[in-house]
Amino acid sequence: MVSSATAPQAPSGIRRIVTASLIGTTIEWYDFFLYGTAAALVFNKLFFPTSDPLTGTLIAFVTYAIGFLARPLGGVVFGHFGDRLGRKKLLVLSLLMMGGATFAMGLLPTHASIGVGAPVLLTVLRLVQGFALGGEWGGAVLIVSEHGGDRHRGFWASWPQSGAPGGNLLATGVLALLAAVQSDAAFLAWGWRVPFLLSGVLVVVGLWIRLSVSESPVFLAAQAARAARGASGETRGELPVVQVFRRSWRQVLTAVGARFGENISYYVLTSFLLVYVTAHLGLPKSTALNAVLIGSAVHFVTIPAWGALSDRIGRRPVTLIGSAGMAVWAFAFFALVDSESFVVITAAVTAGLLLHGAMYGPQAAFISELFDTEVRYSGASMGSQLASIVAGALAPIVAVELLKDHGSSLPVSLYLCAAAVVTTLTVAFARETRGRDLTRTGEAPAPAPGYDRKDAAGTLSA
Repeated sequence: MVSSATAPQAPSGIRRIVTASLIGTTIEWYDFFLYGTAAALVFNKLFFPTSDPLTGTLIAFVTYAIGFLARPLGGVVFGHFGDRLGRKKLLVLSLLMMGGATFAMGLLPTHASIGVGAPVLLTVLRLVQGFALGGEWGGAVLIVSEHGGDRHRGFWASWPQSGAPGGNLLATGVLALLAAVQSDAAFLAWGWRVPFLLSGVLVVVGLWIRLSVSESPVFLAAQAARAARGASGETRGELPVVQVFRRSWRQVLTAVGARFGENISYYVLTSFLLVYVTAHLGLPKSTALNAVLIGSAVHFVTIPAWGALSDRIGRRPVTLIGSAGMAVWAFAFFALVDSESFVVITAAVTAGLLLHGAMYGPQAAFISELFDTEVRYSGASMGSQLASIVAGALAPIVAVELLKDHGSSLPVSLYLCAAAVVTTLTVAFARETRGRDLTRTGEAPAPAPGYDRKDAAGTLSA
């Protein structure tokens, strides 16, 4: 019999939770990705002007990476309070911080107006964005994972993952629309500010939705158990993050490895592509923006399909489809982009994002299932955000530097392939987690009834 804490909610209940999480996550990723897209297109000119376009872009991407450096700190802080106070409160706070920082970016004076103060202020706001996003991901996927039942967790938990392409779709779409209806001069003068100011409206919508959801029942049960232990003098005094690194460090490393190839491939396929197409191939920015726009739309709707597949055949097999496929696609991708055909470039981006989705879709459930409830927010946040530093933060910088030094896409393909191999090896040696009862404690995943415990691939019992 499945624990009542992990028994699936009524369809309307879980859908409301998923919708609230998806919309909030989409808004936060919109804010975060908006910076990356702007860094590739306008920040190099407005905040980091240099004589060499690639150098200015490289500097802009350094500040882009600084946002990633703040993410583990956000993961620690939000994870600690999320494991103590609950998932919902921290998700509301992260949305306010992210939206406020993004809105303020739209009001910033440029380098031409105040000199070096402009990039300094931009960098500070980027740090706030990174800190907020560091706490967002863990809370968003956990509140869904802990509301849904064990059997369909991969499907339900993958919907907040769709917030990433959803946010990128929204950010790229708004910028593409403005670029299409404005001259380059008008876009540089004031048009780029519109998407940042729009964040203020989106945050109001996101807050209204997030405040309407209930707290995770799994967390409430764990909180009650902790209170009971406290009354009997059995409560441990360790902070959640200390508990994670003392008893769950292997799971943290597994989460980092699982996200390594996924993180790098996503930022190469999206943010770096904008630089490659405009600065290296000399094509209009609309070519890359529209290719990413179409690819992100397909990505958005297929991520839940990969999550659902992971409920049937396991988290590991689905992830390995994506990581092994990406290791090969790394070389085909740039060969297709070099055709300079919009249709071919779009197909290359879309296929790459489909493979990325196979890694990304099962990831929310997989990482949630690695950790016990009392440290799940801290563990999931730390594993995911440490990967963001060593992988996502550096990906555009490394790719631009490789292109600048070699003038060829081959080193970038080798970099992308190596990242995918890291994820392939990590997941190949990891334990299957599908079907774990999230109320249980201990390192070994405990499959829910209906699963064969002896089946390492995690397939359904006959």
